[in-house]
Amino acid sequence: MATEDIQTAVQEKYGHIARSVGKTGCCEPATCGCGDPISSNLYSDSDRSGLPDEAVAASLGCGNPTAMIELQPGQTVLDLGSGGGIDVLLSAKRVGPTGKVYGLDMTDDMLALARENQQKAGATNVEFLKGSIESIPLPDNTVDVIISNCVINLSADKDAVLREAFRVLKPGGRFAVSDVVVQGEVPAEVRRSMELWVGCIAGALHDHEYVHKLANAGFEAAAVEPWRVYRLEDARAVFAEAGLDADRLAHEVNGQVTSAFIRAMKPVTESCCGPTCCQDTTEGE
Repeated sequence: MATEDIQTAVQEKYGHIARSVGKTGCCEPATCGCGDPISSNLYSDSDRSGLPDEAVAASLGCGNPTAMIELQPGQTVLDLGSGGGIDVLLSAKRVGPTGKVYGLDMTDDMLALARENQQKAGATNVEFLKGSIESIPLPDNTVDVIISNCVINLSADKDAVLREAFRVLKPGGRFAVSDVVVQGEVPAEVRRSMELWVGCIAGALHDHEYVHKLANAGFEAAAVEPWRVYRLEDARAVFAEAGLDADRLAHEVNGQVTSAFIRAMKPVTESCCGPTCCQDTTEGE
């Protein structure tokens, strides 16, 4: 599938979800993940308390990245693919008034929803940016922590995403995201399904591939920690919604698709030979 086609499909789906929030209960179950095995039961009652209902309703992730990393007052955080803003608002509470949280999204309707939720929550240390996660509109060495919730798997160029994440992190900065990963072979027809791509499965990386790509981008201490494994009935529900042969495919991927926490760190100092430190020091002697 072409990168442009995937990006357009993602924008259309999540734009539709943003417009439906608050109009059909939570949003439309067939399109937003309400009650599905990936997006359900991710946040505690204490996390949800004090947040706008619309931010909770538009939560479409596969984990709670704010629960997997300790955020400190005064830190700067970037949420890649911030959607309705739930993880941005949770992070804003943790970094406090001296900190800053950026939410980055490419969908106008989601950005509008997130800004409404920001206003309702009274979050003054938050800024939502329009842009793609493959080309982050922030300078180098800007943020202390990058979070993301089931978004990187939607990108057709994950190497670009990880390079950009590395670029905008400060030295010693941390990468802590929730994502769907696979631990076995996924049938080709699943990979070809646009519905499953925008639904977080078709574009998912193998766990070892995720670690490899993070290392190639320059990160260290990369690790993938599965926490929710999807079994037969979970898979059957997802494939049926996508119009595929649910019974057959569910057996083929049983236990091979997981939600995971992915962690890594940008080195405190750039290792030689990095792009700027391996110059010929003998020149002119």
